[in-house]
Amino acid sequence: MIMIDMKERTKKFTVDCAFLCSKLPNSREYNAYVNQLIRCSSSVGANYRASQRAKSTADFINKLKIVEEEADESNFFLEILLEINKNQEIKFEMEKLLKEGNEILAIIVSSIKTAKKNLNNSK
Repeated sequence: MIMIDMKERTKKFTVDCAFLCSKLPNSREYNAYVNQLIRCSSSVGANYRASQRAKSTADFINKLKIVEEEADESNFFLEILLEINKNQEIKFEMEKLLKEGNEILAIIVSSIKTAKKNLNNSK
């Protein structure tokens, strides 16, 4: 149940970041950050999905570590966009996405810790 919920949640995060990016100006100062956010937020969803098909616990942990890095990177670019954003209408949307990114990150970190503990206990 939790696996399906996180799979959908990370996919929604990816889609919501894409929608946010479509609302931002198409200008030199935004484009680099927008492109990076699209890449790393997409990687959150894609790599979480890949983790669900891991071949071993170690493989699962490695894939979740990628999700952790990409979620943290997504949060960084959301923070940057929030700081340079001049459009107050989408500020709330950015803050909401940043909150979701931080929640996803916390869940993934906790999952990694649990998986490492389970791996160590099985040895």
